Amino acid sequence: MKDKTIDYVLRTTWLAVNKMYNDEAAKFETTMATGFTLLSIDPEKGTPSTSLGPKMGMEATSLSRILKTMETRGLIERKPNPDDGRGVLIHLTPFGKEKRELSKDRVLTFNEAVKKHVSPEKMAHFYEVAETINDLISNKKIFNQNERS
Repeated sequence: MKDKTIDYVLRTTWLAVNKMYNDEAAKFETTMATGFTLLSIDPEKGTPSTSLGPKMGMEATSLSRILKTMETRGLIERKPNPDDGRGVLIHLTPFGKEKRELSKDRVLTFNEAVKKHVSPEKMAHFYEVAETINDLISNKKIFNQNERS
């Protein structure tokens, strides 16, 4: 594209980050989605299964598949929620906590590498722009919801 649009830059950057994390995760026979899930689970108290999807911005069916794979690999275990008899808490196993630390290390390494090449002022602007974009989308300020195509 001669003139890159905002969504083009966001999409191509995210795809590059996604590929980088998946390539790194493959070295440990896992995926970026599994690493992200490990980082989203409270390592001490566990996390209610119902709040995990929204916390990660993920649909229930996709999350369900990831959790099933993680359980099969011995990364997590499901326990009844003592505060809600109908609910389930997702807990990390010792193996899951170990893999969580690897994921956390990779995320911090990525963050530090970027911060070495981008000034604090530019980082602040980056976060500000991202927050504005998220606000515009979440508050439906881009497309009029009453419009008809």
